[in-house]
Amino acid sequence: MRRIVALFLFPLIAGLALVGCGSSKPPSANASVSATGKFGAAPKVIIPKEKASSTLAVKTLVQGKGAPITKSNLFLSNFTIYVWNGKTNKLLDSTYSSSPQVLPASLLPGIESAVTGKKLGSRVLAVIPPKQGYGTSGNSQLGVTGTDTLVFVIDLIQKYSSGTVGATGTQTSSGGGSLPTVSAAKNAAPTITIPKNVTAPKTLVSKTLIKGTGPVVTKGQDVVAQYTGVIWRTDKVFDSSWSRSLPYSFKIGANPSQVITGWDKGLVGQTVGSRVLLVIPPADAYGSAGESQAGIKGTDDLVFVVDIVGAVTPGAAS
Repeated sequence: MRRIVALFLFPLIAGLALVGCGSSKPPSANASVSATGKFGAAPKVIIPKEKASSTLAVKTLVQGKGAPITKSNLFLSNFTIYVWNGKTNKLLDSTYSSSPQVLPASLLPGIESAVTGKKLGSRVLAVIPPKQGYGTSGNSQLGVTGTDTLVFVIDLIQKYSSGTVGATGTQTSSGGGSLPTVSAAKNAAPTITIPKNVTAPKTLVSKTLIKGTGPVVTKGQDVVAQYTGVIWRTDKVFDSSWSRSLPYSFKIGANPSQVITGWDKGLVGQTVGSRVLLVIPPADAYGSAGESQAGIKGTDDLVFVVDIVGAVTPGAAS
């Protein structure tokens, strides 16, 4: 359950000093990159047909009014990325046609320098030379070489403290009985214990374990969540956002769906800040085909514990 952002996280450039925008007159090639369009909508990016320069260039295209981002924050954003080499460029990825993704401000030195201090609701253009991107090694998984300049247009939607990304409400249940038992402190990966000699429910179960005080999640919103998934049959974890230290983002109720049906059905109506136990039969999970890479058979019931970190109506910022 991860898109291109997972590839951006590795390898990061270790030990590389941050470099700011430099002089007040950045080299003309990088400074002449431009983008037009409204916050929340895919931008039109114009990159000159000349060789990029070696200095980071940052422009605030839309000035937001929200809280500023710090270098230790995670932030939800829509973004477009181009790779620029010589006189040519190509679109690498854009989230505007799918859903925003959560990024760490420290993703790349150039990103950290570009977004730190910027306010939510802002659109930022960052032209990042190799020394503040992936260095001379590049990133082969992304198709970025050691001489490629990266051009980002980033809409800053929400921010989260990297040390406290999880449910924030009041504990109301730990499950148990005929349902799995869930134990964990708030803002920590849960431990899920499947009851012995008990058959999983035949229909979807959505049970609130921690009740958040935030707004109600509605269909069509972009949701940010932490989760752990367990196979009922094996009592084993098969996936967890906690292990990646990065929440998962998706559009709930999208068509086509971006998550399994059990999530679309079981999380709508919950509130931000909540922790929710989902017990999902095969029909609302991966169906009769299962998911062999995760060890899931076509008859497997799945258990998820989902912390709802945030929910945003597309085009909005906070």
